[in-house]
Amino acid sequence: MTNSTESEGTVERNIFLSTLDKLSNWATAKSLWPLSCGLSCCAIEMMHAAGSRIDLDRFGCLFRTSPKQADLMIIAGTVTKKMLPQILTLYEQMLFPKYVVAMGSCAISGGLYAESDAVVTNITDFLPIASNVYGCPPAPEELAKAIIELQESIVKKQ
Repeated sequence: MTNSTESEGTVERNIFLSTLDKLSNWATAKSLWPLSCGLSCCAIEMMHAAGSRIDLDRFGCLFRTSPKQADLMIIAGTVTKKMLPQILTLYEQMLFPKYVVAMGSCAISGGLYAESDAVVTNITDFLPIASNVYGCPPAPEELAKAIIELQESIVKKQ
């Protein structure tokens, strides 16, 4: 039979106190479901990040094909003005809270095609970007790093 002070210490170590907001933020951060918008060559790097070497599933990122099941949009590649209305429609159909990651220099600033009249040069004018993944094409590890940083910011959010 154990003495009462030993059992009280065990109870104190096993109790976790928090608010519902903090618990909700933690659960949201650890279960981001990305909607993949693979528009050009950056989509290959996004697929690589979801593959076995980087394995975004370890971080709670399970790719969804329906915007009604997703809460993270990864825009990977060049956004043209013809494609922009469809991207905005997908964004509006996503769950709340919703986050957007712009992947690649083409998605962020138009990249090599910034001089073209058909390319959106600043996606932040249309969508609230939570994180940018720089590069042409960006490394899959950088996408994983951006998602981890997004998760940390969601957990810290009040």
